[in-house]
Amino acid sequence: MIHLHRKENMSSTNSQVIRCKAAVAWEAGKPLVIEEVEVAPPQKMEVRVKILFTSLCHTDVHFWEAKGQTPLFPRIFGHEAGGIVESVGEGVTELAPGDHVLPVFTGECKECRHCKSAESNMCDLLRINTDRGVMIGDGKSRFSKDGKPIYHFVGTSTFSEYTVVHVGCLAKINPAAPMDKVCILSCGISTGLGAALNVAKPIKGSTVAIFGLGAVGLAAAEGARIAGSSRIIGVDLNANRFNEAKKFGVTEFVNPKDHDKPIQEVLLGMTDGGVDRSIECTGNVSAMISAFECVHDGWGVAVLVGVPNKDDAFKTHPMNLLNERTLKGTFFGNYKPRTDIPVVVERYKEMGLELDKFITHRVPFSEINKAFDYMLRGESIRCIITMDN
Repeated sequence: MIHLHRKENMSSTNSQVIRCKAAVAWEAGKPLVIEEVEVAPPQKMEVRVKILFTSLCHTDVHFWEAKGQTPLFPRIFGHEAGGIVESVGEGVTELAPGDHVLPVFTGECKECRHCKSAESNMCDLLRINTDRGVMIGDGKSRFSKDGKPIYHFVGTSTFSEYTVVHVGCLAKINPAAPMDKVCILSCGISTGLGAALNVAKPIKGSTVAIFGLGAVGLAAAEGARIAGSSRIIGVDLNANRFNEAKKFGVTEFVNPKDHDKPIQEVLLGMTDGGVDRSIECTGNVSAMISAFECVHDGWGVAVLVGVPNKDDAFKTHPMNLLNERTLKGTFFGNYKPRTDIPVVVERYKEMGLELDKFITHRVPFSEINKAFDYMLRGESIRCIITMDN
């Protein structure tokens, strides 16, 4: 049940503290606990959102396990979701109660040089920060339990019936869009799709190699399929992923374990000198080098999507670049959250993007830990979690 409590000296549109259910991570790697928490009203340039659907991304699992970064607990994870605006804070003019929105882990302030540039989506103010567990405006959390704060995650924290998000991290979408499907466009699927369509830009009939066939890699394959690629070669160490990948347009499969030479050499041999485009979605630096060295000289383009370890170094011979191979990186598929994601939601059917293929499981909010189990066992691409509110 959701309870409302009015506080003094606040406007009537956003003056109430809400008590609701949230899935709280109290410790690294321990099951989430459904707790009753307090969600404070939105402050300047903030919006409180009623979450209807959320999904589990591998990034949530990575930080829940506290691998490779400073642990920050207790915390409310979740960053792929869809919901309805409940109230808005001071200065918010683009959104109103009742609007349908997708919270996004990165933002678009529309004022910085990046936001004003047609070539960048890396907002100076609202770029992703995995270490920050508080709101950017006043450095405080909007979540608490028994008077003690609970940390936010990447500015979204969608594993809660209500959350507070900076207005720049909310994409306003058509209310007719099926939120239980389009909610997955707020992170991994758009990242892979945009890496293909916005950055690699394969032309019709081209050959594309996809390194890593997780959710992002499958979305990249889907983008290559939509673009009309004739050969889409999936590269992965897990052979169990190959059959599933066929649904996303992958035509051939290569497992590096099956070969005694570098995988880039295998791909060069398969493609008469190299693929036209490659998209690397694992974050493994060796795979990144292979993805670059397997593209054709003269016109080949390699796109790096996966995030490497902080101490990794990318090494290749300079002649690989001088021979007119291109290496690119991308963040969130080069999509601007507020400008571009509403368009993707509006046009996904017209584009031929088949979201249903990505949704392998559905669970109620009360069983959110099952979503973690499915992902840890490698059984899910995306698990939709339906909120109980």
